[in-house]
Amino acid sequence: MTQDVEMKEQQQQQPSNSSTSSSPSTLHHLKEIASLIETGAYAKESRRIVKAVRLTMTKRKKLKAPVLSAFLNFALSPGSEPFNRLISYLPKEDEQEMEVDTATSVTQSPAKHPIPELEIYCYLLILIFLIDQKKYNEAKACSSASIARLKNLNRRTVDVLASRLYSYYSLSYELTGDLAEIRGNLLALHRIATLRHDELGQETLLNLLLRNYLHYNLYDQAEKLRSKAPRFEAHSNQQFCRYLFYLGKIRTIQLEYTDAKESLLQAARKAPAAALGFRVQCNKWAVIVRLLLGEIPERTVFMQKGMENALRPYFELTNAVRIGDLELFKSVAEKFSSTFNADRTHNLIVRLRHNVIRTGLRNISISYSRISLADVAKKLRLDSPNPVADAESIVSKAIRDGAIDATLDHANGWMVSKETGDIYSTNEPQIAFNSRITFCLNMHNEAVRALRFPPNSHKEKESAEKRRERQQQEQELAKHIAEEDDDEF
Repeated sequence: MTQDVEMKEQQQQQPSNSSTSSSPSTLHHLKEIASLIETGAYAKESRRIVKAVRLTMTKRKKLKAPVLSAFLNFALSPGSEPFNRLISYLPKEDEQEMEVDTATSVTQSPAKHPIPELEIYCYLLILIFLIDQKKYNEAKACSSASIARLKNLNRRTVDVLASRLYSYYSLSYELTGDLAEIRGNLLALHRIATLRHDELGQETLLNLLLRNYLHYNLYDQAEKLRSKAPRFEAHSNQQFCRYLFYLGKIRTIQLEYTDAKESLLQAARKAPAAALGFRVQCNKWAVIVRLLLGEIPERTVFMQKGMENALRPYFELTNAVRIGDLELFKSVAEKFSSTFNADRTHNLIVRLRHNVIRTGLRNISISYSRISLADVAKKLRLDSPNPVADAESIVSKAIRDGAIDATLDHANGWMVSKETGDIYSTNEPQIAFNSRITFCLNMHNEAVRALRFPPNSHKEKESAEKRRERQQQEQELAKHIAEEDDDEF
């Protein structure tokens, strides 16, 4: 019995020991990331800092106040201005754990003059912690202080960390509903990044400004900024996906549906698999744009893994448009009106009414060789004081636009459909094959441009040959000096 009691006590003590040992392990990882940032800063290699940021995101859920306090003691000089500012954002809880962590960090000698990259990294860690803890007001203050510090730094190795800080700076103000306050500051930061040739910062800030404008439905201003901003090769796949998504939304509002469809589908295809919410938004807008173009999306679009429930309203909407039933379309629009308003697609769905009528009219023209305009109005379920006149105007417009192949007999009030010919005798198959070939060629060109090569790979052979020549000359010179020394003796 006593042995059983002792074993139970040991089992109860094990989780407490593991919990205390988890903090030093996280702190150890942060110290390794800090050393990686230091080597990247001294060697001027941004790839190391990119790797450091990526490793930090994997440890995001393990960031606790004691761990961050211990890391600040390690990375920054205690008593300095950045240290005092950042430590004030952390809660004063778990004092015992803080003592344990600081005791372990004392063995590591803190940097007396930390490099700017490490200071900015500390700002990034504290800002991520505050946002995860939902302390948005403190996050706003911390992000504003970090942006003020960034304005005084002009180092290319800081650009990767700065781009992340810009994103969290905008996010902290968006979460508090004060996104309009920082628009002028974002424009100033974009101007500074342009003057400093910080292309990653330009890319990030342009997307943040577009998001800021679109949040308040300022589509004209967003398009003016986008058209006048300098464009260059994308440095970040995530930022390029965001840019394509915002471009697709702008093009949709401007009635340029073909360009909008290409941008939205490309954004959904390039987005990482982990970015499920982003891909859902891209697919929602892409479905609406394809319906406005007169296309019917495939069923597999709505059956993608993890998207079935989110795309359910758009699936029922697509079904109503495919059938051409105006009453079903109205009921679906009313049933999911809250979802469409939340997605900001309600105004686009209002535009779909004309497409529903046109689809129903196309089905009627295929089914009947001749039908009266009164029957057309009845089948389309037109609710108007004079449905026959409305049906006549709808049919005449559809014939003019080429949506249906028919003629209108105004005297007898008939719509006479022409016989459907062989589609393979027209140019439509050639146009379809041409579009597919163009798509494959563009994808191949993008894949080639996305290939990464070591920097200065074409110069490595020359530098190696020069190094061999220099070593050979040094050996000959040393041998000659040794021979002269022997002669002197």
